[in-house]
Amino acid sequence: MSTDRKPAPAAGREPAPAQTAPTPIKNANIKTATVIGAGTMGAAIAAHLANAGLTVYLLDMAAPDEPAPDASGDTPADAPAEHAPRNRIVAAGFERMRSARPAHLYTPQLAQNITLGNLEDDLDACVGRSDWIIEAIVEKLEPKQALMARIEAAAPAHAIISTNTSGLLIAAITAGRSADFARRFLGAHFFNPPRYLYLLELIPTPATDPAIVQQLRTFAIHSLGKGVVICRDTPNFIANRMISYIISQTLEFAVERGYTVDEVDYLAGPLIGRPRSGLFRLLDVIGIDVMAQINRNLYTLIAHDPDRDALQAPLHTAAWDTLIAAGHLGSKRGQGFYKTVTDDEGTRAFWTLDLQAARAGTVDYHPPQTPDFPALHALRRAPLVERLRAILAQFDTDPQDRGAALVWHTVAHALVYAARRLPEIADSIVDIDRAMRWGFIWEMGPFELWDALGVADTAARMTASGIEPPAWVGEMLAQGHTSFYTTEDTDAWVYDPTRTTYVPVAGDSVRWDMPAIHRKGKAVYANDSATVHLVPGTETTPQPMLLLEFHSKLNALDPGSLDALEAARDALLEGTGNTDQRPTGNDGTSVAGLLIANAGVHFCVGANLQHMLDAAQAQDWDTLSKFIQRGQYLFLDLRRAARPVVAAPFQRVLGGGVEVCLAAQRVVAQAETYLGLVETSVGLIPGWGGCKELTRRHVYPGADSHAMPAGLERIFDTIVGARVSTSAHDAQRLGLLDPDDIVAMNPMRLIETARAQLYALAAQPRPKNAAAQVYAAGRAGRALLDARIEDRQSRGQFTDYDCAIAHQLAHVLCGDGDAGWQPEETFLEREREAFVRLAGEPNTQARMAHMLRTGKPLRN
Repeated sequence: MSTDRKPAPAAGREPAPAQTAPTPIKNANIKTATVIGAGTMGAAIAAHLANAGLTVYLLDMAAPDEPAPDASGDTPADAPAEHAPRNRIVAAGFERMRSARPAHLYTPQLAQNITLGNLEDDLDACVGRSDWIIEAIVEKLEPKQALMARIEAAAPAHAIISTNTSGLLIAAITAGRSADFARRFLGAHFFNPPRYLYLLELIPTPATDPAIVQQLRTFAIHSLGKGVVICRDTPNFIANRMISYIISQTLEFAVERGYTVDEVDYLAGPLIGRPRSGLFRLLDVIGIDVMAQINRNLYTLIAHDPDRDALQAPLHTAAWDTLIAAGHLGSKRGQGFYKTVTDDEGTRAFWTLDLQAARAGTVDYHPPQTPDFPALHALRRAPLVERLRAILAQFDTDPQDRGAALVWHTVAHALVYAARRLPEIADSIVDIDRAMRWGFIWEMGPFELWDALGVADTAARMTASGIEPPAWVGEMLAQGHTSFYTTEDTDAWVYDPTRTTYVPVAGDSVRWDMPAIHRKGKAVYANDSATVHLVPGTETTPQPMLLLEFHSKLNALDPGSLDALEAARDALLEGTGNTDQRPTGNDGTSVAGLLIANAGVHFCVGANLQHMLDAAQAQDWDTLSKFIQRGQYLFLDLRRAARPVVAAPFQRVLGGGVEVCLAAQRVVAQAETYLGLVETSVGLIPGWGGCKELTRRHVYPGADSHAMPAGLERIFDTIVGARVSTSAHDAQRLGLLDPDDIVAMNPMRLIETARAQLYALAAQPRPKNAAAQVYAAGRAGRALLDARIEDRQSRGQFTDYDCAIAHQLAHVLCGDGDAGWQPEETFLEREREAFVRLAGEPNTQARMAHMLRTGKPLRN
């Protein structure tokens, strides 16, 4: 690798002009935003801004058949009336957003952050009080330009103005506007749905103030939880430019070679590290007419691109022209490449379009068929790179193999197009990789995948297949550079084709993530299920910390997990364990606290169900009881520890995973965290303190001794219904997280945020956490819950065995004696006995076995 870290510009290139100092920003905070356009994207953007706590105005056209308000009445601009007749169009878009699934809002209550209005009555006042104005109207240049003239007249001097266009040139939208407007204007292209897709493309023009770009980038990363890629102002920017070509190239090959819809979506989905939607389901979601229009527009804008003919290739365009003519535009019309068919018994199936018939002008659907690629199917559980290497080896052996041929065609053209479009669409290889991973949920970006498959071998295979890589790839290899990415002293470097050398990987400065933990820390305890890391401090936080990382399958908790928890606990507890073995820093200082975090797909799906089922079926009650008791007292010790314990959950957090979080003094949860005590779905109740901890936190004596104690009904419904939160905010509503727990928007900064919180807690005085008392509602409370159970059974909501589980839960929550306060240990004993008793029931064992076999709950 080259040692030239600061290379001169390549021959024939002028040095970059010196940067002028950025214009100071009067207001660096973004608290109020106006979104103009309440279509699918505009309303969804407004929802995500509301998720971030902004005050949001959502505007659209005034209803054409409604008169303007009397000037003598209330001014709509002062308080836009959400469902007034003039706001009928924007209200319809708002209601579509609120009813969409998956939900755009973290909780329904966050809709209160959005105020509706219309462009005739409310634009001036709403824009005038906004820090950020976002245009999301129809994808036509003239209406956007006209709207910008109105925004310029109304926007405050500090406001940022952006467009969400996915294809129009950003600079063209500012035509006719002042230099000051152009200074504050840029593209901010969200991906749909904005809540769930990580990518935000920012597209400045030459006139955009760099300080504005930096301000919005920082806000998007930290407040909106986005991964930001800075794009050049080229047609369709990065991600959509890439995906338009990739889809077109693959579909033309598929129609020409006679592949079915089922086969293409199988071969071009998770098998090659792309989403389960495959290509045809993605087209149905985008809208077939929309994709066709995107390709037509793009084709005219990229006359310089020698690969553009793929966008209008005749075979696949004939197929979707047939669908468009028939009005079958995809999901929004109920059918496209897929059609939902319900039989006489109410069973739904997703029938697929006959591509050859559509190519010839006829719409015909067939029942779904399982693709017949047994050799590829056998590879599906192998890691992505291992999987693809095996498929490409099969292609080398037999280029006519249908499965391997389409995989190679799809992968090869994605990789080579990314290389051909540098540096036109992006400044760096990294930007293209991030755009595809973050915008379309690819497992690896094109250059990352090319590296993993071998740059030289893959380039040779391309050439042999008649796909010629761009010259710069050959030049890179000729220089002895064998990969696009490399590392040196744990720093990441990436090849820059314009400089013909490696440069540091630029981007978000995330100092603390799991790779950083692995590099900087050392394992002080490890087994197959979990590792305890000792992580050094820094100049500002000199104490080391402990980090417990689960890494079993789905991070399920088993005896090995508890062994690691025990090792971490022993390092925290004062006056217990062997203090000589307690991890310390180089200067002998004790640890600041314990962070429980990992980088799995899910934080923790709960206790290892197979381990418990094996014990139950063997009637080994002693092993099962000790497993439960051990977890109970480990979690109790962690909650009482003199040093802070912080958990950093994300994605699925079920059963015992929730109980891990309940044992922490503070939780820093990624916004997309779905927590649930789901044990009743497998015939059990929470056994590691979940019942006790929710009761301790939320149940108190009521004013009337004959009424349900405060909080009891709420936690009973949460547990017995196996409710799973729809977000971290919703988990706070359910009581699974505390109000002072922290919701982190950016998933890539979760560990960094949690680490900062741990050190903040460590700096505060922390008295010894004494044993707590838990309020048990006694016989009276249990009678109220029993009546509730019987009512649900009478309404058909509970089966007989649901009732049996619910009565056990009521017993645990309330006890059998008089109402009153009880030690935590008494509560835990009742919880453990009920858990083991239920585990011995045949119906529970049937539920556990069914869940393990199918991944779905059994109602028996």
